[in-house]
Amino acid sequence: MSDPTLVFDDLRAESDELDRLVAGLSPGQWGRPTPAPGWSVAHQIAHLAWTDRSALLAVTDPEGFQALAEEALADPGTFVDRGAEEGVRLPPGELSARWRQGRAALDRALRAAPPGSRFPWYGPPMSAASMATGRLMETWAHGQDVADALGVVRTPTDRLRHVVRIGVRARDFAFGAHGLPVPEEEFRVEVRGPSGELWTYGPEDARQRVTGPALDFCLLVTQRAHRADLAVRAEGPDADRWLDIAQAFAGPPGAGRAPEGAAG
Repeated sequence: MSDPTLVFDDLRAESDELDRLVAGLSPGQWGRPTPAPGWSVAHQIAHLAWTDRSALLAVTDPEGFQALAEEALADPGTFVDRGAEEGVRLPPGELSARWRQGRAALDRALRAAPPGSRFPWYGPPMSAASMATGRLMETWAHGQDVADALGVVRTPTDRLRHVVRIGVRARDFAFGAHGLPVPEEEFRVEVRGPSGELWTYGPEDARQRVTGPALDFCLLVTQRAHRADLAVRAEGPDADRWLDIAQAFAGPPGAGRAPEGAAG
């Protein structure tokens, strides 16, 4: 990414949009369940606050972050949930303030990072721009859970470009996370952004292809909707398999979401 300021600005805008969504919620609304099993609206915001603090530690204190990463590796099944539960115990006003302060501190740290810096993370080391892209993806995805819980339909923006990009780049990781061989061929991905622009990745003549609206692709790779409910299409067996397992987030494979109308 030639100018990391663009993704820093977009991350700030995405966070501010979610902040406006939760500002003024009643205690009952903070406790409303979201599509993520066992997680309320408060859990979603607490998780974002916790992860922002982790990212800030990675940028400002790599050794301190390494200790946190080792703790996560020792307890991968519950580590994320425990981080969210810590924040849920706070009053909503205090939780909101902690989230705002943490993301503002991370924004300052990322903008101040020397060009070419690399920071540790739960996967490969990341540049400042990549760190911001990952935070934007998570903010958007958890914001979708919050919006769904509150019955709000969000207007998609071209900030989705960052989510698409990380989803495309995570293709090989998704195959590996499921113990599957990584396809040797590159895929062609063509998705239409909210403003109407076509965003393309991979060789134009690739035999394995994925097409559809950018919003639907983002819902797919963040596992916020089932493939059956989205207008994302695949050509080629490997591309078709990818749509069943795609994930833009680090860690073990997610459980995903059931199709709309499924019993459960």
